[in-house]
Amino acid sequence: MPSLKDVKTKIAGVKKTAQITKAMNMVSSARLRGAQLKMEAFRPYAGKFDEALRTISGNMKSGEFALMQSREVKTVEILIVTSDRGLCGSFNSNIIKMAERLMKKYEAAGKKVTLVCVGKKANRYFRKTGKVREKHVDIMGNFQMFNARAIAQDVAANFIAGGSDEVQLVFGSFKSIARQLPKTTHFLPVKSVAAEEGAAVETKQAGDYIYEPSPEEIMEVLLPLYTNVMVYNAMLEVGASEHAARMTAMDNATKACKDIISNLTMVYNKARQSAITGELMDIVGGAEALKG
Repeated sequence: MPSLKDVKTKIAGVKKTAQITKAMNMVSSARLRGAQLKMEAFRPYAGKFDEALRTISGNMKSGEFALMQSREVKTVEILIVTSDRGLCGSFNSNIIKMAERLMKKYEAAGKKVTLVCVGKKANRYFRKTGKVREKHVDIMGNFQMFNARAIAQDVAANFIAGGSDEVQLVFGSFKSIARQLPKTTHFLPVKSVAAEEGAAVETKQAGDYIYEPSPEEIMEVLLPLYTNVMVYNAMLEVGASEHAARMTAMDNATKACKDIISNLTMVYNKARQSAITGELMDIVGGAEALKG
């Protein structure tokens, strides 16, 4: 049985750990409110942007613009968005596992894979593979639209230059405070509605709207903005998911600390009672010896 001093030291250490995890839970809870508000405010904009682009692109050919150019897929680029910090349960590892499965799937099909990592966790894991073409770290704590624009422009420029033939986006999608799921989205080339849903959509879209300026001029402006919006939306989703996952993980850690303290207190009481019993036995034994 451990000594009373050892058990007491362990209890004090676990109590300090519980204070830290509780404080981190409160910080994540406060930050989650702001991140969730930004994400929920941006979701309708991203949805309407996607709807507008699909409507305009309905009657356009896939190769009409550089970012819509479909070609034989020989090189696939995977854009992975994770957090910079850990202590958020399995949130980052789930994103990394999905990206790794996707990478192995393309490699098994004989395609070359390159990676663009946003966030320290993705870069730290994949840098050993030697497939990381570009990394963007130390930005997920306080990112803005210009960060998403720089990432989107780099990926788009590589695609236009022929460095990749297809781009997939992997990130963590925020469902609720208790549920964050990894998600894969097709990023480039941008597909028109007709290409995705068939020729029936073309007849439905024809003659619905009059555009000023022409649809081609609008698409020239919207396509780069669309990639910016997709990247920024993914970063917002990951930002909110990270705080929610950390809040849950720290809450579980605090509860685990309380359970450990309860068990250690029981061990301490048993050790203390054992020590008291031993001392009493010595006193009684000494008294009996004096009587004899």
